Amino acid sequence: MTLGHEKLDVYRLSMDYVAWVYEKAGILNGVHRAARDQWLRASQSIPLNIAEGNGKTAEADRRRYFEIARGSALECAAIQDVLFVGNALREAESQRHKSELDRMAAMLSRLGGRGYQVREDQAGYGIR
Repeated sequence: MTLGHEKLDVYRLSMDYVAWVYEKAGILNGVHRAARDQWLRASQSIPLNIAEGNGKTAEADRRRYFEIARGSALECAAIQDVLFVGNALREAESQRHKSELDRMAAMLSRLGGRGYQVREDQAGYGIR
């Protein structure tokens, strides 16, 4: 038996990411303990919210869970940055998995029905 969320590419991609996080977390300790624990929670949040959101029938509920999953994917990318500057991750490895996180974020945005974009208001910088 296959449940609906298990058919989603983004769910399978997120599970592969969680497996990698577990592998890396197994060697992180000491000074990296706080980032490791947050990384484990955030990475698990991605597939858990995908599964729960996919089970919702109300569009607003689905969107909310997919947005939470997308936020967790972006949080994982930031945690990877923290671990990189703390010399716990190599740049090439981190970038490869950040590309996966970006792909997941885009997929989740489409599932949630909103556009995925990164932009800043340039007026704050005096640019017109």
